[in-house]
Amino acid sequence: MSRLAIVRQKYNPAGGAERIVSAILGQLKQQDELQPVLINRNWEQLDGVAVCRVNPFYLGSIWRDWSFARAARRAWQQLEADLVQSHERIPGCHIFRAGDGVHAAWLAARAEGKGWWHKLSVWCNPYHHFMLRMEKAMFSHPALRTVICNSEMVKQDVLQRFPVRPEQCVVIHNGVDAQRFNPVSARQQRSALRSQYGIPAAAPVLVYVGSGFERKGVAQALRAIQPHPAVWLVVVGGDKKLAAYRELAKQLGVAGRVVFTGPQKDVLSHYGVADGFILPTMYEPFGSVVGEAMACGLPVLTSTHCGGAEWVSPATGWLAAPHDTPAWQRNVAAWLSAQANWPAMAVQARQRVEGQTEQHMVAQMLALYHRLLPHLHGENSQTARPA
Repeated sequence: MSRLAIVRQKYNPAGGAERIVSAILGQLKQQDELQPVLINRNWEQLDGVAVCRVNPFYLGSIWRDWSFARAARRAWQQLEADLVQSHERIPGCHIFRAGDGVHAAWLAARAEGKGWWHKLSVWCNPYHHFMLRMEKAMFSHPALRTVICNSEMVKQDVLQRFPVRPEQCVVIHNGVDAQRFNPVSARQQRSALRSQYGIPAAAPVLVYVGSGFERKGVAQALRAIQPHPAVWLVVVGGDKKLAAYRELAKQLGVAGRVVFTGPQKDVLSHYGVADGFILPTMYEPFGSVVGEAMACGLPVLTSTHCGGAEWVSPATGWLAAPHDTPAWQRNVAAWLSAQANWPAMAVQARQRVEGQTEQHMVAQMLALYHRLLPHLHGENSQTARPA
């Protein structure tokens, strides 16, 4: 039996990356060829999965990530792992799953349309320098065999910036739980939630789901509905600057038809409240929420900097550049004018993601592991031979 170490620093119940890791571990524990070991600081209890917790002391974000990387690398060496898949930027792993994208690409996307003061503030932030160094060291490390990209967009970001060959990059899209996320279940609480939030029963509603309002474009979503007085926006998620977004909604004159729900355990029913999904993100490596919304039968309005846009076609939604406010407003107008086609779009959106299951995603990863292991075993045995 071969030992597979999977590295992820911490667990966030709402995190897309954590759901991916849990799906991988859940499938792996049902087979006997690969023994998974999760290396982490803290995680929920996973029955049948070996856990190696490493939690070195730290102060601040740089020390936190550096100390974990050092401890994780030592842990997988002590475990004598045959294959190491890291979801963190740690030089020396065999597989890196770029679920969080490329930090250099995120900084470039964030800088679009910003002035010199923004670029200076980024340059003065030591954490960004640390992340860029770790990223460069990992992608240049001779141990790296494969980069799992969750979108073609991320693959191109990697290839354009680092000495990685195209054949080393494998695109495996995030899986979607289409059984859980479905139109019938989503709409069971539609009337009750609309009444709770004061939304008229017949009002056209767009829903946004996610934290990190700046990166994921909540301000742009507010601007997008401004010229369309019939449209409501439901913002599901939390942000430390929530008060500033409430104030922006007032300034734009849309506060009366915007609902900030805060974080919600029942995200499914909030998809069901809406008639469309909006995510004007500045940079989103994939965006599992796009797949969830499509599985619930929602037309999607998202950005050209979202990996999940690869699933969106003219039959299922609209795309716009993150900072192009007129284009977002036109797309909302196009969505409104297509109201008669929403049922047909719902069917096509769901059909597009039904085959993109978590089981399909994990099967692709298992196939990758089996391709890599013979090569790595041979390499290790050659290294072990005396000169």
